[in-house]
Amino acid sequence: MKIGEVIRKYRKTKELTQEEMASRLGVTAPAVNKWENGNTMPDITLLAPIARLLEVSLDELLSFREELTAEEIRKLVQEADRRFSAQFYEDVFKWAKEQIQQYPNCEELIYSLALELDGQRLIQEIPENEKYDAFILSCYERLLKSNDEAIRTAAADSLYGFYLRKEQYEKAQDYLAFFSKQNPERKRKQAVLYEKAGNLEKACRTYEEILLADYQILSAVFNSLFIMQLQDKNLQKAEYYAEKKKALARLFEMGAYDVYAADLELVQAQQDREKTLSCVQGMLNNIDSIYDFSHAPLYSHMVFKSADPTFIKTVRNNILDHLCTDEGFSYMKNDPRWKELTENV
Repeated sequence: MKIGEVIRKYRKTKELTQEEMASRLGVTAPAVNKWENGNTMPDITLLAPIARLLEVSLDELLSFREELTAEEIRKLVQEADRRFSAQFYEDVFKWAKEQIQQYPNCEELIYSLALELDGQRLIQEIPENEKYDAFILSCYERLLKSNDEAIRTAAADSLYGFYLRKEQYEKAQDYLAFFSKQNPERKRKQAVLYEKAGNLEKACRTYEEILLADYQILSAVFNSLFIMQLQDKNLQKAEYYAEKKKALARLFEMGAYDVYAADLELVQAQQDREKTLSCVQGMLNNIDSIYDFSHAPLYSHMVFKSADPTFIKTVRNNILDHLCTDEGFSYMKNDPRWKELTENV
């Protein structure tokens, strides 16, 4: 609340008339009336007497707050949305600027209102749109110094988006430095800049690098889900995740080996001889496909090292050793086809 509203609130709480308050402070009743209506402000020398008379702290009288709560920030953003639906952009801009000036250290509020002001310009046709740039950009820029990484990244993202829309690609590039190198969005945004700048070769290669990295992450996630279901002895759900792993390998063009390998632990848990034979045979017959992704169309702009025959041979030997020594495959040992498969391949 503004100081006039605070004075009115606590004057009424104390059951004082404007005339009584004026008399005790040594001012006129019209002066009190002007304070409460926001037409004038009390003289600074009167602030302490007013606070003592109304039995409030100076902080309360001045509506001073160190910080806003998350709920208060949410309500102010909702108020901005409401105002945008009922008022001209210029009026909401002034209101939002006042809120930011009242809470100059509340980074979440600054970012949220700046984002609202920025976003509305993309939705509405605002006259003289660019005259608001300086203030909105200054809000983002100051947040780049935040101690909160999430705030810094969000502000950098907004600045990147602004200059990308303006086709100022070198300026947009500057703000990628505020993204952590571990942030996957940094690389995707870099690819967008390559694309916009007409460097399609680099753009394609960067997008392909993202795809390959994402495959490794997604495959690991599905495998963890799969293993948990095996440990829980929920074979139906484990089979569901195994199918997802196989579909993922096909989608990302990983080669036949990865497709067959996705089933190995499942068929072992099921102790299904026919499925086990089919799975292992498929893996051993397709070990060479481990490098298939390196010449798949999906990664045609990437450069890979040549296939290492030694590595492939090592993988084959490790698989055979695992099949022969793992007691989990004991259900296969009396099957002559298993012996032939594991000893003569």
